[in-house]
Amino acid sequence: MGGNSFDFSEIFTVSFTLFAVIDILGSIPLLLSLRKKMGDISALQATLISGALMLLFFFVGEQVLNFMGLDIHSFAIAGSIVIFILGLEMVLGLEIFRPDKDSKSGNVVPIAFPIIAGSGTLTTVMSMKASFSAYNILAAIFINLIFVYITLRSLNLIERVLGPSGILVVRKFFGVILLAIAVKIFRNNVGV
Repeated sequence: MGGNSFDFSEIFTVSFTLFAVIDILGSIPLLLSLRKKMGDISALQATLISGALMLLFFFVGEQVLNFMGLDIHSFAIAGSIVIFILGLEMVLGLEIFRPDKDSKSGNVVPIAFPIIAGSGTLTTVMSMKASFSAYNILAAIFINLIFVYITLRSLNLIERVLGPSGILVVRKFFGVILLAIAVKIFRNNVGV
């Protein structure tokens, strides 16, 4: 478990984990279809709301767990299972978590929640507290929010550059990484 200082290797690990869980690149096809249905997506609004949800869960999630009589290690194990399922979904091309596509408030639902700050992301943020420094997790959240904002602003360009097969390869690569991270979180928290 990290101390209360910045550690660039931890920041990289947590950033990469969140990047894989958020899977903003894998969500590009969905985001493009939502944009066709609802018009322009407000990149700033969606990013700010996503960040607020992650920070809220990061800061008060532990108190909620304590209130329910749960500890962070149990939550981390549960989170590792969710992350494992997300990884399987990405690698095998399954769709277990389905976003609500009929919402009128598209920047909040489904873009900010659950596409960006969904159950997998919020569970991951909470699970990471058992293994990494709070400072490093907050830095990783900030880094990912910058990437989310840039991605939302650049949907057309990214679609042209990666193409359908490129997006598929990126999604499967991050799925394998997620599976490995889920196993590590599970192993680190079993029997603690």
